[in-house]
Amino acid sequence: MTERKPPGVSFESWVDRQIRQAEAAEDFSRLPGAGKPLPEVTDTPYDELWWIKRKMAREGLSVLPPTLALRKEAEDVIAAVPSLPSERAVRRTIEDINAKIREVMFKPPPGPPLGLKPYDVEKIVQEWHAARETRPPDAP
Repeated sequence: MTERKPPGVSFESWVDRQIRQAEAAEDFSRLPGAGKPLPEVTDTPYDELWWIKRKMAREGLSVLPPTLALRKEAEDVIAAVPSLPSERAVRRTIEDINAKIREVMFKPPPGPPLGLKPYDVEKIVQEWHAARETRPPDAP
């Protein structure tokens, strides 16, 4: 609908007329999901921001304070270490996350404290080697 409200007509009556015309033309009955409850809304308590949260989840967006986002990234990095293909990749990955951790340690952003310190690269490399030695020969 690109029709503009004519001057002198109240906004409410103009909108009501458009709704009435769309109902008469059965425009609402052809919408996807017409006559069905909204998914995921019927089983949960009412949250006025439900649609924003669903859109963010669908788009893969996250709104975490920077320190919490870095904590999550650090957890993901440590979890990914065993699957890295080489010692060089392990070192580079841990050094990259350590650089981010140091930056936040020395220039704290707003939000909760980070609660992390840089990882010991040598210790993680040793653990990576140990995990590779105990792995069956045909595993990647």
